[in-house]
Amino acid sequence: MMDNWTTMMGYGVGHWVFFAVIAVIILYPLGRILDRMGLSPLWSVLAFIPLINLIALWALAFADWPRQQGSTSS
Repeated sequence: MMDNWTTMMGYGVGHWVFFAVIAVIILYPLGRILDRMGLSPLWSVLAFIPLINLIALWALAFADWPRQQGSTSS
């Protein structure tokens, strides 16, 4: 029954490679956006925590964003 313990994991190597690629596709641009806002790019990890990601998105939407130097205000 427990001859091959890797089958009990449920996911193969392809699944984890796919997950890593998707994580990079999401985390890298999100981290750059946060960095431009003056926040730590590590906050982008919250995007993978259910319910916390929605709370963080709403908090970010209503937060005061620093204006870039040289930009014109409307």
